[in-house]
Amino acid sequence: MKESTKNILLILALIVLLTVPLLVLKDAEFGGADGQAEEVIAEINPDYEPWFSPLIEPASGEIESLLFSLQAAIGAGFIGYFYGLVKGKRLTHK
Repeated sequence: MKESTKNILLILALIVLLTVPLLVLKDAEFGGADGQAEEVIAEINPDYEPWFSPLIEPASGEIESLLFSLQAAIGAGFIGYFYGLVKGKRLTHK
């Protein structure tokens, strides 16, 4: 299979993976695990008091999502850089 055909198929697969959940789950609420854990803890022990509160509370859910995705991007960049560095060193030492 040619490289360009392979890339086009990968891009199409990515588009399908990104759009199908949005089309199938139209009324779904996308929430984080923190909110679900909070609800379960409140069910188990209604008198529960958190040990501490966040130092900085984001102004909205959009900003919270932005910060989370920024954190994920920095982590992915670090892992990609480290992987490329190790792979590059391995190739140059052959």
